[in-house]
Amino acid sequence: MSPHVRILRPDEYRTAHTLFGQALHAAPADDERWARSSALYVDGRTLGVDGDAAADGTPVLAGTAMSFPTRLTVPGGASVPMAAVTRVGVRADHTRRGILSALMRAQLEDVARRGEVVASLRASEARIYGRFGYGVATRGRDVEVRSHAPLRAGAPRSGAVRMITAEEARADLPALYERIHAASAGPGAMTRAAGWWELMLHRSASTTTASGYAVHRGPDGDDGHVVWSVENKGDAFGANVLRVGDLQAANPAALTGLWRFLLGVDLAESVAAHLRPLTESVELLLEDPRSCAVTGVGDETWLRLVDVAAALTARSWGDAEPVRIRVHDRLLSANDTVHVVGEKGVVDPDGSAELECDVAGLAMAYLGDRTPSELAAAGWWTAHDPTAVARADALFAASTVPWCGTFF
Repeated sequence: MSPHVRILRPDEYRTAHTLFGQALHAAPADDERWARSSALYVDGRTLGVDGDAAADGTPVLAGTAMSFPTRLTVPGGASVPMAAVTRVGVRADHTRRGILSALMRAQLEDVARRGEVVASLRASEARIYGRFGYGVATRGRDVEVRSHAPLRAGAPRSGAVRMITAEEARADLPALYERIHAASAGPGAMTRAAGWWELMLHRSASTTTASGYAVHRGPDGDDGHVVWSVENKGDAFGANVLRVGDLQAANPAALTGLWRFLLGVDLAESVAAHLRPLTESVELLLEDPRSCAVTGVGDETWLRLVDVAAALTARSWGDAEPVRIRVHDRLLSANDTVHVVGEKGVVDPDGSAELECDVAGLAMAYLGDRTPSELAAAGWWTAHDPTAVARADALFAASTVPWCGTFF
């Protein structure tokens, strides 16, 4: 019998948050942190499953998952409603009972009823979410740059950087991000909820060492910002790493200006940034490109197409004849049909397919991160007509490599 999923009451949110933390081996939030964490909860969007009763007969919450509403930018510049899925956890003494599967199914059905076209999450473990139709749709690279590495004379230079206080960051950065997002958002970018800012800025300010905030001002006003924390790597006074928590820039000059500022901060050995865009080649800004080390490449956005027809309608397509793709979706049956990609919202349940994939495989190509040809070569897609693969590559191509840049 499938576990019963119910909508949690607001007075149960803190219990759910503690359960989520325990699943990640984190301590319960204190009152101050909970006051900020609670801002991300939206009534009606937090689900739970009750487990075995405690010794005194009290019901025990065994699993939880929640989401908050946002919007995702897709190729072509349009945006679609998106559910940002987070705080998913199951008690260690209730795993392997189908609780997570029941939560994910119920959540997807709820998201579909709300008319949200896609859902997105950040995966703690890569093997969990593919079976629920999520696929890696954006990736990023980790870089570490030696402090005071000189920039090339030809690197963009325009405007100035000023440091701001934590209070100014809370007041000014949300609106600045919205302006940057409106002017330059590429595929994969998402809007940010007020509760997200509360949590991110508090997390930065609550580190055991210092944190900082700075804004770049260009010819037309503020056009970039960076938030960082400081990690001490040893006993030496200057053995510090500046860890970038959020860096957003509307143009190359703002991006270069912020990196120039970070690399010039004294008493630091390096500047490290996690999951930056694959195309953000910091090494090209430096006199010595070996001063920048790429320390990893990892998955960022795990995307789930909730309404495949609407998602395919929303994005733009390259110059090629349409292809017919048979999409498999075992959780949302409306998606489980033949879709004519390149024609707006066309489904053809009785037609033959040139290509075939499951909904997770489609998500991996949707924003342009992976090409259909490499997915077909790896077995994610099946080609019934080999000539359709090249057409699909042309159709799915995006003008820029997708990137989100917002962790939640």
